[in-house]
Amino acid sequence: MIAGLLAAAVAVGVGQLVAGVVAPDSSPVVAVGEASIDLTPPPVKNFAISAFGANDKVVLVTGILAALAVFAAIVGVLAMRKLWYGILGLVGFTAIGMTAALTRPTAGPAYALATLAGGAAAAIALTLLVRAAPQAAKPAAKAPPATAYPDEPPVTGTAGSPPRPGRDDHPVTAPEPQRRRFLITGTAVAGAAAVAYLGGRYLAEGTSVSRAQASLRIPAPADPAPPLPAGSDLRIPGLSSFITPNSSFYRVDTAIVLPEIPPSSWQLRIHGMVAREMTISFDELIRRPLTADYVTLTCVSNPVAGPYIGNALWLGASVASLLRQAGVRAGADQLLCTSADGFTSGTPLQTVMDGRDAMLAVAMNGTAIPVEHGFPVRMVVPGLYGYVSACKWITDIELTTYAANTAYWAQRGWSQQAPIKTESRIDVPNGSAQVKPGPTRVAGVAWAQHKGVAAVEVRVDNGPWHEARLAAVPDIDCWRQWVWDWDATAGNHIIQARATDATGYTQTAFQAPPEPNGASGYPSVSVSVAKS
Repeated sequence: MIAGLLAAAVAVGVGQLVAGVVAPDSSPVVAVGEASIDLTPPPVKNFAISAFGANDKVVLVTGILAALAVFAAIVGVLAMRKLWYGILGLVGFTAIGMTAALTRPTAGPAYALATLAGGAAAAIALTLLVRAAPQAAKPAAKAPPATAYPDEPPVTGTAGSPPRPGRDDHPVTAPEPQRRRFLITGTAVAGAAAVAYLGGRYLAEGTSVSRAQASLRIPAPADPAPPLPAGSDLRIPGLSSFITPNSSFYRVDTAIVLPEIPPSSWQLRIHGMVAREMTISFDELIRRPLTADYVTLTCVSNPVAGPYIGNALWLGASVASLLRQAGVRAGADQLLCTSADGFTSGTPLQTVMDGRDAMLAVAMNGTAIPVEHGFPVRMVVPGLYGYVSACKWITDIELTTYAANTAYWAQRGWSQQAPIKTESRIDVPNGSAQVKPGPTRVAGVAWAQHKGVAAVEVRVDNGPWHEARLAAVPDIDCWRQWVWDWDATAGNHIIQARATDATGYTQTAFQAPPEPNGASGYPSVSVSVAKS
């Protein structure tokens, strides 16, 4: 078993080392993890996001390593019986890793190298470990009868008599030199695995763009965001702030290894149903007139009253302007946007061209976009769920049709055109602590991107609806805070809220899961009010 575990460690370490040279996402563990994400049914994906949040990928990789450890232990046991049994097991492991690596959207033939090298190194390590493994010494032959030794006194067989050398059975153990040899070999194999893994991590992190990100100078916007009106943030303890800090902004994507793209090497290709194919560099992009706007992004996996929503000040170049320069051909209705890691999102062309601030964003809340949020460039389109509008690490836009091309999540059953539903959330009180009776503020946020929130209502215990007071907002693409003053009475209560947008549509009470086009229903919170 130990031999198998050490051999697996060598496979992971050497695979990581080669991946650090070739491509970080060609590592066998990463490739299998990303393939697992691709094959995960939407309900399971929603459960993982709901249960683990931003740690979902850590949990996935941990699970893969745990499964690998079990498999490796079995391989080790089999190899101790017959070495070729273990080698066959490693061949199976290598085949799985190669299949996962070579089926990645960005994969080339070199993506097989990490898994092949890891498998070969594991086979060598397993062979060395099995050959060095302690073998039980053969039991000594039974001593002949006492009469065969006339020069010795007869064996009386009295209970408690001490055993005599060469006469009585004794435990069968491996000789000490064999145990020492296995210990030395195992230590050397473990050390080699650790060195290879750390070397691979160093090589992968050697491409870090943090220095370029920190030194990047973002130009001032030609079209600045409207000034924040007084009262846009109610500053109520526990209420989500109007602007979500970068460090707190939700992250939901399919990348286990974050693409790290230096601005100097970033390019965007615009092609397909256009009159003139274009390729634009980062320097060319930021020399274009830039627009700043407060835009609230929402993940389609966000449950009712969930956390996968945030509001930020984005700065970027107009997508519509670039498309007009390329010349969109008649019949095109979709932008198939591709990320550096191969992820695709399908954005409705009409939405991008209708005048809203659809942008190729280069800054978030006044600084370069964090790597986990798409540095150096990402898409931001107000009013659409992120999986069709917010392609991170974008490198390619193909003008096409929905009939001809289906993006990543649409292939898995999600709606192709995904306008964000008018929704609301109760932040205060959150139900975690007992409330004092008397005047109590009930507060939260509501959103109806590119429509605008016109009203929010609150009710207690299915009673009458009461209109909440709305915070001011700079425009219709961001969420809106609200507050209602409640005269809390002793006992247990259920508080619900609903929003109405500027088109007159009121948030529905119908409970729907996130798939295929976003959750719906009234947010509610159970509140216990103390006795007077």
